[in-house]
Amino acid sequence: MSVSIIGILDDGWAGLADTARQALQQAGLVIGVGRTLELVRPYVAQAELRDMDGALTRSPAWIKSARAAGQSVAVLATGDPLCHGIASYLLGQLGADGVRILPAPSTLQIAFARWRKPWQDVVLASCHSADAGEWMPGATPAHGLYPLMRAIALNRRVFAFTSPENNPARLARALLCAGYGDDSRLSVACRLLLGDEAIFSGLSPAEAAGMHFPEPSVVLVERSDTANLPGFGLEDFEYIQRTPEKGLITKQEARALSLAKLRLRPDAVVWDIGAGSGSVGLEAARLAAHGHVWAIEKNPGDAANARANAARFRIGNYTLLEGKAPAGLDAWPDPDAVFIGGSGGELAELIRLIISRLKPGGRLVMNFVTLENLATATTTLKDIGAGWDVVQLQASRSQPILDMHRMAAQNPVWVVTAWHQDKEPE
Repeated sequence: MSVSIIGILDDGWAGLADTARQALQQAGLVIGVGRTLELVRPYVAQAELRDMDGALTRSPAWIKSARAAGQSVAVLATGDPLCHGIASYLLGQLGADGVRILPAPSTLQIAFARWRKPWQDVVLASCHSADAGEWMPGATPAHGLYPLMRAIALNRRVFAFTSPENNPARLARALLCAGYGDDSRLSVACRLLLGDEAIFSGLSPAEAAGMHFPEPSVVLVERSDTANLPGFGLEDFEYIQRTPEKGLITKQEARALSLAKLRLRPDAVVWDIGAGSGSVGLEAARLAAHGHVWAIEKNPGDAANARANAARFRIGNYTLLEGKAPAGLDAWPDPDAVFIGGSGGELAELIRLIISRLKPGGRLVMNFVTLENLATATTTLKDIGAGWDVVQLQASRSQPILDMHRMAAQNPVWVVTAWHQDKEPE
């Protein structure tokens, strides 16, 4: 027997097309969350109604059992079942044979009509999930708002499905926490198609953060900022760093080569050991925009500078731990790429640990300015059978002298790249 996945909005039976009404009236089993079931209950007296609130994973078995008994099934979804709806899940569990999808106008379409805004260029996201808690600097991918915040960081216009806990006010507070202010605006649509429908447009995050928005609601975040920082290649002076200078920032020339050697994918998991001012890890976070950087720094002052730089450049996929490696690394996910800018005397131990945890094809890149650390690194890599190579980087920078310029040499840097021996560079 057939399965109909039917889109329904809050205007209920009145808003359904004749085909959807017929499917409901012919069904022996109607499945939906409590709110949608109540919208059709008076019109489906012939059917068993089953509430899937908290029982989503049980619904495929219910459908299979009903079909085996010769019953047609109707499943209620909000709006368009294929737009952050249940249809994708059910198709994956049941297959497409015998399943038809009868969408209603999507919540997205109706909301944009109310705001009188085009929507062909928006990115869709969702925080319609369990209570995620308030957003904090350094939040990891485990945070419920993380996918939405990454979408906002990477796109100018993002439409989001909210939930009672993860509501537009919480999102506004998250935007403020992430450094978005007057360059961002929120539009909110609440209780669409109901008598107390409420529409808000052009709210600043500060305005929206303290407001109450009736549920259910959806939100549009639009950014107008023109900041366009490069993925990497920032000048050294653009970073907040310890003063007077003590060499605790990876210089631009070594930073560019090291990032190239890391071979970062857009979704890379990156470790930054000895973060200093954060220059390598923060530029890695921009290159791996769909990934995440975990950094560690033992010096409180440098850790504070790294956090300040992350806030300054609005780097939201960056988590900094204040401590001395390898403590705490066991809680981090296995990396695709690791940079060591400082080891705190634990270099050999760190190399062994990192090589053992690198994902296939992963890279460890290290910077050294002393012969002793270079010798420790290469000896350890040889002992554990890792592949490695070394580049000596010697750069000179122009400096003014009277009305002319001369070249001033920087300290040589050895850039060591290591990998699993059975995963040599192509």
